[in-house]
Amino acid sequence: MLTEIKIENFTAFDNLEIELSEGINVLIGANGTGKTHLMKLLYGAMQQADSNAVKTMDQTLQGLFLPDSLGRLVKRSLGRGKGEFTVTRKEEDGVERSIRYELSTLGKSQVINSRIWGRQKQYNVVYIPVKDMLANSPGFKSLYEKRELYFESVYADIITMALLPPTKGPGSKEKGRMLDMIQDVIEGKVEKKNEKFYLKNGHGNLEFTLLAEGYRKMGLLYSLIQNESISAGSVLFWDEPEANLNPRLASKVVKILLELQRMGTQIFIATHDYVMLKELELSTNAAQDHVAYHALYMEGGKIKSQTTSELKEINHNTINDTFDSLMVRTIGNDWED
Repeated sequence: MLTEIKIENFTAFDNLEIELSEGINVLIGANGTGKTHLMKLLYGAMQQADSNAVKTMDQTLQGLFLPDSLGRLVKRSLGRGKGEFTVTRKEEDGVERSIRYELSTLGKSQVINSRIWGRQKQYNVVYIPVKDMLANSPGFKSLYEKRELYFESVYADIITMALLPPTKGPGSKEKGRMLDMIQDVIEGKVEKKNEKFYLKNGHGNLEFTLLAEGYRKMGLLYSLIQNESISAGSVLFWDEPEANLNPRLASKVVKILLELQRMGTQIFIATHDYVMLKELELSTNAAQDHVAYHALYMEGGKIKSQTTSELKEINHNTINDTFDSLMVRTIGNDWED
């Protein structure tokens, strides 16, 4: 599991150090505070740990961020400079491993502890981007691999993951429960044929292009759990799970995330949604769940962070502040009436 990230003068960050939960990590903050950047750095580091990795760290970061040049990832300042980030993880045997990546504005880079860090075993690491891609999957993967397409690599990665066939055998009880929960929401099962996704129910097969995007998102989760891309020992990054999802489904998503965490999946989500936060707060069982809230905020022109296990303890929560402001205005309007 990932345990810590340190960043200096890299992308949006001047100096940041965050200790990570083994369970669910919730990133909150206003736009421009680096939530997605943080998840991409962690995702890229875990991709380098995989024994199946074929890309260098330079290539991985280029694909994740699409900068005009690699040196652009160093935080902007006067003159030439350099930046770095260090990611640490702990293995099941308790051994800690870390990887440090250094980069100059001229594009010169080096990776420290790359041999110690990984490529010794296979890791399932999944990044679900904001935009749904299942409806666009036919032909996308082959086109992406053969042509210069201006898509961040996470889009091709998630299609590749989703297209994997289901694992053999009945699977665990936890897996069955989660699939049943999603089937209740989307009213059917997800099937794949010739890189196309369908919702199968009593009325036949319905193309994903005809489904609401919120249902496609749930269908993606179904596929990833079914083929065990998301399972015990996996690391899941999910950018804005609430996007295009009706708020009433937030409780379903939270229950699935908690179930995944209980079976050993480490999870990172970035959210702007009050309902999602409150559902997680109300559904968390202190005895069996590990949840950390990481609030990112601007102070003195720099991004800083606060980490707590209690949502109510966050001092910089733009989501709550906005909701409270709306409540005050609503009460004021009702009083005037």
